[in-house]
Amino acid sequence: MGDLLQPWHLAVLGVVAFFFFGARRLPELGKGLGEGLRGFKEGIKGVSDASAAPAQTTAVPPQNTKLQ
Repeated sequence: MGDLLQPWHLAVLGVVAFFFFGARRLPELGKGLGEGLRGFKEGIKGVSDASAAPAQTTAVPPQNTKLQ
Protein backbone atom coordinates (compact mmCIF):
# COMPACT_ATOMS: atom_id res chain seq x y z
CA MET A 1 0.00 0.00 0.00
CA GLY A 2 2.97 2.32 0.55
CA ASP A 3 3.98 2.15 -3.13
CA LEU A 4 0.68 3.59 -4.35
CA LEU A 5 1.89 7.06 -5.34
CA GLN A 6 4.85 6.20 -7.54
CA PRO A 7 5.33 8.33 -10.70
CA TRP A 8 4.14 5.58 -13.04
CA HIS A 9 0.98 5.05 -11.02
CA LEU A 10 0.22 8.77 -11.09
CA ALA A 11 0.81 8.86 -14.86
CA VAL A 12 -1.58 5.95 -15.41
CA LEU A 13 -4.19 7.65 -13.20
CA GLY A 14 -3.79 10.85 -15.22
CA VAL A 15 -4.32 9.00 -18.52
CA VAL A 16 -7.36 7.19 -17.14
CA ALA A 17 -8.82 10.48 -15.87
CA PHE A 18 -8.19 12.06 -19.28
CA PHE A 19 -10.05 9.29 -21.08
CA PHE A 20 -12.81 9.12 -18.49
CA PHE A 21 -13.59 12.84 -18.19
CA GLY A 22 -12.27 14.22 -21.47
CA ALA A 23 -10.16 17.26 -22.26
CA ARG A 24 -12.96 19.77 -21.68
CA ARG A 25 -13.93 18.65 -18.20
CA LEU A 26 -10.45 18.23 -16.67
CA PRO A 27 -9.78 22.00 -16.22
CA GLU A 28 -13.23 22.43 -14.67
CA LEU A 29 -12.61 19.54 -12.29
CA GLY A 30 -9.19 20.92 -11.33
CA LYS A 31 -10.63 24.36 -10.69
CA GLY A 32 -13.45 22.94 -8.58
CA LEU A 33 -11.04 20.79 -6.60
CA GLY A 34 -8.74 23.76 -5.97
CA GLU A 35 -11.61 25.99 -4.82
CA GLY A 36 -12.89 23.24 -2.55
CA LEU A 37 -9.49 22.73 -0.94
CA ARG A 38 -9.03 26.49 -0.53
CA GLY A 39 -12.42 26.77 1.16
CA PHE A 40 -11.61 23.84 3.41
CA LYS A 41 -8.29 25.42 4.43
CA GLU A 42 -10.00 28.74 5.19
CA GLY A 43 -12.68 26.95 7.20
CA ILE A 44 -10.12 25.06 9.25
CA LYS A 45 -8.12 28.25 9.72
CA GLY A 46 -11.22 30.11 10.91
CA VAL A 47 -12.10 27.38 13.41
CA SER A 48 -8.59 27.34 14.87
CA ASP A 49 -8.45 31.15 15.03
CA ALA A 50 -11.85 31.34 16.71
CA SER A 51 -10.88 28.81 19.37
CA ALA A 52 -7.51 30.49 20.03
CA ALA A 53 -8.87 33.99 20.66
CA PRO A 54 -12.22 34.43 22.40
CA ALA A 55 -14.57 36.89 20.80
CA GLN A 56 -14.72 40.28 22.44
CA THR A 57 -18.18 41.59 23.09
CA THR A 58 -18.96 45.08 24.22
CA ALA A 59 -22.08 45.78 26.17
CA VAL A 60 -24.11 48.64 24.78
CA PRO A 61 -26.15 50.41 27.45
CA PRO A 62 -29.81 50.79 26.58
CA GLN A 63 -30.84 54.22 25.43
CA ASN A 64 -33.72 55.92 27.14
CA THR A 65 -35.46 57.64 24.31
CA LYS A 66 -39.08 58.56 24.56
CA LEU A 67 -41.17 59.40 21.56
CA GLN A 68 -43.40 62.39 22.04
